[in-house]
Amino acid sequence: MKKVLTIAGSDSGGGAGIQADLKTFCAFGVYGMTAITAVTAQNTQTVNTVLPLSPELVKEQIAMVMEDIGVDAVKTGMLFSSEIIGVVADLMQYYRVQRLVVDPVMVSKSGKLLLQREAMITLQERLLPLAYLVTPNLAEAEVMTGLSLTQVEEMEEACRVLHRRGAANVLLKGGHLPGKDLVDVLFDGTRSILYSGKRIPTHNTHGTGCTYSAALCALFALGYELPEAITTAREYLTTVITYALDLGQGFGPTNHLAPLMIRSGVDPATGGKLW
Repeated sequence: MKKVLTIAGSDSGGGAGIQADLKTFCAFGVYGMTAITAVTAQNTQTVNTVLPLSPELVKEQIAMVMEDIGVDAVKTGMLFSSEIIGVVADLMQYYRVQRLVVDPVMVSKSGKLLLQREAMITLQERLLPLAYLVTPNLAEAEVMTGLSLTQVEEMEEACRVLHRRGAANVLLKGGHLPGKDLVDVLFDGTRSILYSGKRIPTHNTHGTGCTYSAALCALFALGYELPEAITTAREYLTTVITYALDLGQGFGPTNHLAPLMIRSGVDPATGGKLW
């Protein structure tokens, strides 16, 4: 079985972060492992508290996994501080990780800062050059590039900027653009590829960015090449958003195991035994 590691924060509400990543890994049949960077107290409405772990403990979690089990791909999510980013970058270099997906998590849907402002520069300087793929959303890309992104052509330029800063491939997610169609832009250093789809009418989209990047990480571990991995990850994301769960009073989570439930004849809205 292929092995994947997520380096990210914990979501007590279960919809994003480490919890979303592990559920996604299960859906793709890969063995998921974790290095937790921060513990949060949050639900569908807000992130109330963020408690970062020490860089030393983050380092030890990663090293213990690498030295014993090993990895086929790694993804990062919420890293919080420059110190944690430095530790992660050092270890990715030391262990020569080839398939690193960097999801530059900066702000929660409720507006809580998940990456210290000074760490935004560190992420670009230390981690971006190690990334096989970086997956910012529009707001994150605007912070990272200083560009205003309101149309696809501007997204393509932002991708080129991030590629020049070191990322081997850039996937800019266009979910926050207005309109019925969603467009993601991939730049591989040579060409831009557009991935289009219809917007699903739901407010239950908590954790979609984490889920998307986790799916890509799993697919890279399974040997998928970049264009096919993105197409497959988008198909998965469409299903889990279509059957998103109306939990809580805010932004509900996606339904990470919905494809398995459908195949097993279980109602994704109610769940139940899949085996």
